[in-house]
Amino acid sequence: MENCHFLVVTFPAQSHINPTLQFSKCIAKLGVRTTFSTSLGAINRMKKSSSSSGSLPQNLSIVPFSDGYDHGWTMNGDFRDYMFSLKTIGSKTLGELIMVQSNEGHPITHLVYTTLMSWVGQVAHQHHIPSTLLWIQPAALFDIYYYFFNGYGGIISESVTSKTIELPGLPSLDSRDLPSFLLASSPDIYNFALPSLKLHFELLGKEENPKVLVNTFDALEPETLGVLDPKLKLVAVGPLIPSAFLDGRDPSDASFGGDLIDHNPKDYVEWLNSQKDGSVVYIAFGSYSDLPFKQIEEIAQALLASRKAFLWVLRKSPKGEKLEDKLTCKDELEKQGMIANWCSQVEVLSHPSVGCFVTHCGWNSSLESLASGVPVLAIPLWSDQATNAKFIQDVWKSGIRSKANEEGIVEADEIRRGLEIVMDDEESDQEMRTNAKRWRDLAIEAAKDGGSSSRNLKAFVDEVALGVGVTNHCT
Repeated sequence: MENCHFLVVTFPAQSHINPTLQFSKCIAKLGVRTTFSTSLGAINRMKKSSSSSGSLPQNLSIVPFSDGYDHGWTMNGDFRDYMFSLKTIGSKTLGELIMVQSNEGHPITHLVYTTLMSWVGQVAHQHHIPSTLLWIQPAALFDIYYYFFNGYGGIISESVTSKTIELPGLPSLDSRDLPSFLLASSPDIYNFALPSLKLHFELLGKEENPKVLVNTFDALEPETLGVLDPKLKLVAVGPLIPSAFLDGRDPSDASFGGDLIDHNPKDYVEWLNSQKDGSVVYIAFGSYSDLPFKQIEEIAQALLASRKAFLWVLRKSPKGEKLEDKLTCKDELEKQGMIANWCSQVEVLSHPSVGCFVTHCGWNSSLESLASGVPVLAIPLWSDQATNAKFIQDVWKSGIRSKANEEGIVEADEIRRGLEIVMDDEESDQEMRTNAKRWRDLAIEAAKDGGSSSRNLKAFVDEVALGVGVTNHCT
């Protein structure tokens, strides 16, 4: 056990840090020395109290590497320049981190890296360290990208809205269900994505028995997890959500440790406590997705028309503006609900007053809604979100997907209609709530001691331990 040392490296965005740090905590709780690493700029934005809050296992340390933007990269910068710096500077400084750990007597024996960080796998190879990909999106997305790079690229690329795409182990899809990086309409700024994803599969193709860890659970994606086996073994280790908001087993595990410093006081909790069970609409669009202001106005008008209590997380604009101050109906809205610039999403979704989640369907948000048993009104924007929305509506049946107009905006009437279906339509509401509760129960079952994800993670750690000559289990 003392010879095991995991290094877990993730992309420096909040949506990547949250599940990956939770994964690191799970590994460390199995008794393994674990080092979590992301960029210095990102770690500087994490709560200063994270390392001393008591929520981190004793054998888990957080050590940064430099991506060339040590004071943090802002959305106003050129993303392509940032990705180039992340790879070139990051490869050098991560290599230095690995050497320091070795010189201090704690050599890295296994490296785990996440989506968009394929260059980390190359660094591991250069240092002769075995490595494993932790896929922080659903297994369905992994399968779609695999097919795109392995014989189905032409079929997927030529798809149009009216054409159904049939891929093994997946429901029928059309172009609106595909990840945006595969579409011709994807902005040039995201041209880095496909080469990075392709490199993931090239690295896996060089392994004898490639294995990928996935932030999902067996009961949620049985077909998509198994369809590539034995070419690729996908292993479910999720949902990677703090225990306090999942199974309640560890109340001290109540945060990811990666929450941003500049957030509101928790007055939103007091407000939620004052609302009736299942009565609140919760609206949030993640850490980085910026909505067009026209879409924000449509959401505001829909909320007013619905007359429902709401908690709306409306982040500041990239220029630091409070967007709620620009709304034409701000005064009316504040009489009906609450607007906040930040909240703990898992805390909100776990609150009994929340009855609907209006979300972009990023995978963290989607998985958190499933694990909390909250029905969804989906307004997907880009990346994996359209595929996640497809599964939420048609496979997991725990929500509905809104339809955008020709400009890509979901209009107020469409949002109001969706809220009525999720919150008021007795038949639809009951079906979605029943399904949502079932997924919540299955998520808790998977994560608990002896559950499928718990067993999968322990087996993975034991296998790695044996690979470095450890004869006893790392527990």
